[in-house]
Amino acid sequence: MNAPLIGVTGATGNVGGLVAAHLDDAGRTQRLLVRDPSSPRLPQLASVADVRRVSYGDHALSREALRGVEVLFMVSGHESANRAAEHATFIDAAAEAGVRHVVYTSFAAAAPDATFTLARDHHATEEHLKASGMRWTFLRDTFYLDVMEDFVGDDGVIRGPAGDGRCALVARADVARVAAAVLQAPDEHAGRTYDLTGPESLSMHDVARIISEVRGRTVTFYDETVDEAYASRAPYGAPPWQVEAWVSTYTAIASDVMAEPTDAVERLTGTAPTSLREHLRRQA
Repeated sequence: MNAPLIGVTGATGNVGGLVAAHLDDAGRTQRLLVRDPSSPRLPQLASVADVRRVSYGDHALSREALRGVEVLFMVSGHESANRAAEHATFIDAAAEAGVRHVVYTSFAAAAPDATFTLARDHHATEEHLKASGMRWTFLRDTFYLDVMEDFVGDDGVIRGPAGDGRCALVARADVARVAAAVLQAPDEHAGRTYDLTGPESLSMHDVARIISEVRGRTVTFYDETVDEAYASRAPYGAPPWQVEAWVSTYTAIASDVMAEPTDAVERLTGTAPTSLREHLRRQA
């Protein structure tokens, strides 16, 4: 019996590209589903049967691109004010195209009233998938440790209202390893939700200290008030929903809702998750 065709969205991005590479290593036939098939970031892999253009908000285009795909890796779309609606459109297209199982990159503590505002979109997407008739698996990631250095300002300071809250930051590479494992044995993971974390619970003070030690430069954390956080981000001219998401990144950490590490990465892949220190050393 032939293995089901796997569709991989976001293949020109970080997580999707890594998932495609893992599937290629395993010799699993896949279809890459991307917004721009001409992108220089499109993986050139022997296991790729074909490449199709998709847009989450375009029902007809996505439905046609998904025909023949049985198992789908759905990376959450770019942050936007209408992301949840676009996700719903794509999910409906997948169901109509005959997809039978969707593996979705959700977010830790996804809920309609989540402190991190973008996690509310993820909750809405999870609920839409549950009602779609397709099988589903949710990979609920915490914040990516890969982006922690991006939080450091030009003055060497990380600013935000995180207090002494902690987060078990996860590496994109570990999320991709889990996703690839689930995609290759989807029936074993149907109806399951996995909380994916790194190996340690870190405060933003810890993050600043580790970056300082590995990079050999002084990085500190300044615990802004919520009012200070909105004021310091106002000059960017971003829409209100975006600013609220930036600020709630830190208030979500302050709430400790992502503080506890889980064993999911190691249990599902057989390899322990990457720490922030390990990641920074590899990048160096």
